[in-house]
Amino acid sequence: MARGGPSHQVVARWDGGLKVTVSVGDFSFVVDEPKAAGGGGLGPMPTDYFLGSLASCYALAIAWVAGKADIVVPPDLEVTAQGVYDGPSFGELTLTVTTSLPDEVLYPLLESASQVCYVSRTVANGPPIDVRRT
Repeated sequence: MARGGPSHQVVARWDGGLKVTVSVGDFSFVVDEPKAAGGGGLGPMPTDYFLGSLASCYALAIAWVAGKADIVVPPDLEVTAQGVYDGPSFGELTLTVTTSLPDEVLYPLLESASQVCYVSRTVANGPPIDVRRT
């Protein structure tokens, strides 16, 4: 899973209100705030996509390291991500892994997955965000 160089470029285009359409390559998806927060409720919130990114990256990392070790991952593998809001950011993030793999097989995979999951490593290392105007 090791990569070098820049990631895909993702563009969020404001559609009015609190809704944007995000484009990446041939794909696009809607991001919106719930109606209770002034949005239209037409899509997940940005933080939902963030948590989805974290959970999906970690699940893929588990599958990748398992494949490298010739371990068959059962189809019941699930990773749940939950954040606890602390003002305008998450103060705590929790990943919960559910699978029928026995602990003695799973725990070494989790250690390795933590080393190859780009999203969890990015969050843990906290790189600066450079905001620019074009």
